Amino acid sequence: MLEIKNLTVSMGGKTLLRDINMNVARGARHLLSGHNGSGKSTLASTIAGNPELKIDNGKIIFDGRDITNENTTTRALLGIFLGAQNVPEIPGLTVLSFLKHSAAAHHHFQTGRDLSMGEFLTRLEEVRERLSIPKEWLNRSVNVGFSGGERKRLMLLQLIMTEPKFAILDEPDSGADAKTQELIARTMREMSGTTFLFISHQEKFTQLVGPTNTTVMSNGQIDAK
Repeated sequence: MLEIKNLTVSMGGKTLLRDINMNVARGARHLLSGHNGSGKSTLASTIAGNPELKIDNGKIIFDGRDITNENTTTRALLGIFLGAQNVPEIPGLTVLSFLKHSAAAHHHFQTGRDLSMGEFLTRLEEVRERLSIPKEWLNRSVNVGFSGGERKRLMLLQLIMTEPKFAILDEPDSGADAKTQELIARTMREMSGTTFLFISHQEKFTQLVGPTNTTVMSNGQIDAK
């Protein structure tokens, strides 16, 4: 699903990642581990297409396509989802509106036809109940006033609604209580059509997910040990 070849990345003239080579198999739940500052989040952001990060060398091949020079929007539409550690608050944009625009864009890109409001609302209600998300959350501004655990549930809501081919989850367990962590892990196991690359420092959460593969990073490189 994902192949990274000799990837070197910098920001502001400082090299952050050097000669990264990594493959993520289709359908995997691939754990990316390493100490704080080892480059895990930088690698996640690079795959997702963060424009602040400069690819100095190497390639990123996603589902057989070279996406090294593709922008963030194109990568998202192709099926790459990033559940970041620190998500922005967007005052004035409701969760409902955000989800509708996101789901509609993905649906049109994948099928060539518009997503009807009826289809969207039926699916949203199904997923909302599955995740035990109160209806009133949908009319609140994105991430404004939500706790860490609540933001993780909203992330899961978006993840399931868009059904990406490849989901990068950067410490999805951080700030989440035990019940929410179990929900996240169960969702990852159940979404067999999505390949996961996830970052976690918590052994208990990692065990709940049951990673199929592990890559360890150290000082901006893949640890060969």
